[in-house]
Amino acid sequence: MIGNSWDEKLKVIWESEGFKKFLAMIDHEYLIHTVYPPRNYIFNALKLTPYENVKVVIVGQDPYHGEGEAHGLSFSVQKGIKVPPSLQNIYKELYDDLGIPIRQDGDLTGWAKEGVLLLNAVLTVEKDKPASHRNYGWEKLTDYIIKVLNQKEEPIVFILWGNFAKEKMNLITNPKHYIITSPHPSPFSANHGFFGSKPFSKCNDFLVSQGIEPIHWERKD
Repeated sequence: MIGNSWDEKLKVIWESEGFKKFLAMIDHEYLIHTVYPPRNYIFNALKLTPYENVKVVIVGQDPYHGEGEAHGLSFSVQKGIKVPPSLQNIYKELYDDLGIPIRQDGDLTGWAKEGVLLLNAVLTVEKDKPASHRNYGWEKLTDYIIKVLNQKEEPIVFILWGNFAKEKMNLITNPKHYIITSPHPSPFSANHGFFGSKPFSKCNDFLVSQGIEPIHWERKD
């Protein structure tokens, strides 16, 4: 499925009859509707950030639903696409927090390669219909991924922005891990506690305290 260590970690899922039936249903959705991200990008977050490389998890909701935007990474858009408002606010906070210049593109592949698992809770969406695949079954897989990461011996930083992401807190029970929460970076809520929350420096300070190489948030590819 993935081509790296996630295949072994998720073997029980991949081999289950229930998941095979679910994937067949998703394949059918791709046949009868326009669905994002492109089929080969659905598991992009897992492909770019193997299990053993995960230092940070940023939980999103579902993929962007506009043409050419989603490519399987939470909050990220493909090169050449206008930076979405939530990501613009993430960049503003990154600048205020660490002084990293605000980027003009929204492709976060570099973060994924740094060890930031950019995981949406729902991995597909119908064009122009946000949350259209919520409760289809993706949550069972992505909750399981968080549970697997929760068991990891090495400390992980979980960054949970907004109430939807905070619902995953009950899955993170290992005291070795560090949870950062704030309101969502959306324009509707960023001024109510996201701006000024300094998640990037908090994340790196924790990683360094654990003897782990910090994230180079300026990395682009």
